[in-house]
Amino acid sequence: MSRGGQVVAGRAVLVSLVVSLSLWACPAGAWGQQREYRLGDEGWTVAREPEAGSDEAEIAEIRRLIAERRPNAARLMAKQFIESRRFSQSPWLPEAHLLKGDALVLRGDEYRALREYEEIIREYPGSEMFVRALERELEIATLYVNGFRRKAFGLRIANARDVGEEFLVLVQERLPGSRLAERAALELGDYYYRVRDMRAAAEMYDVFLVSYPRSEHRQQAMRRRIFANIARFKGPQHDASGLIEARFLIEEYMRLYPADAEQSGLGDALLARLDESAAAGMLETGRWYLRTGDEVSARFMLMRLINRHPRTVAAARADQLLDARDLRDPVWLRTSDGSVSAAEEPDPGLGEGVEGAP
Repeated sequence: MSRGGQVVAGRAVLVSLVVSLSLWACPAGAWGQQREYRLGDEGWTVAREPEAGSDEAEIAEIRRLIAERRPNAARLMAKQFIESRRFSQSPWLPEAHLLKGDALVLRGDEYRALREYEEIIREYPGSEMFVRALERELEIATLYVNGFRRKAFGLRIANARDVGEEFLVLVQERLPGSRLAERAALELGDYYYRVRDMRAAAEMYDVFLVSYPRSEHRQQAMRRRIFANIARFKGPQHDASGLIEARFLIEEYMRLYPADAEQSGLGDALLARLDESAAAGMLETGRWYLRTGDEVSARFMLMRLINRHPRTVAAARADQLLDARDLRDPVWLRTSDGSVSAAEEPDPGLGEGVEGAP
């Protein structure tokens, strides 16, 4: 999609955000605060209207202006309300900040609106508007991490992904265990996955799966955690710990969701490819030891490779290297009676990589 198309789409989402959240997701009876009705023998009749000039009446008027999509008038009225009651105990102040933020969003100033929502979160944590403010921050953060740019010098040219990332973290910290936090965690993991930060993606999906074990998005998170760990492997000359982790995760996924594992390609064929990749990494480490003249470590790594991945191409090449370098039963392994001492099998819990190896 072109930059212009992204702006139009993002703008449409923001307008939809205000209309849906500000009007229909208000606390129960929010519209009733403007006028209450009672059903009787004569049908619906007005039971109560807010007192003219009261705080409730002013808030209702600001809400009406937003409903009519008149953000400038709504913002100005909300600003005057906040300034005139800044040091009062008015229970309507949190909603005034919320409505001022909503008016800014309608104007396309969602970045400035975040300040109003933050004011509610910091100053009125016990208010009914606390969750509403977090909802709006989550929606804006989601837009930002998906590439929607914020305004700078009146133009949408500023990359706001770092802002979106920060607010996705904050939502999780401020309302842990909630549906909002669940959405924020999954969105953050997906964001890292899209920008190819696979280590961060794998860690975020780990957090998600531990925190929300019954989530409807569990399978998606498990699949992406597997692919993120596989993608961390950069080649035989790099750390292969991601492949080891991926192997265990694939086996777990095959056990829990056998049908989906087969359909998603998370089966024996992928395990075989992971074996080849892990073995290639160990072979490269063994060769590096040979190049540096450390035959003891080279033999250790090559024997370990053959024991762990016996059916791989790398194992066959390791076997050839052992024979070519006479490392299968070298002189320095022989005991005083001429027999060869048994090589100890390394702890299977150890990683494949060796510090300093390529």
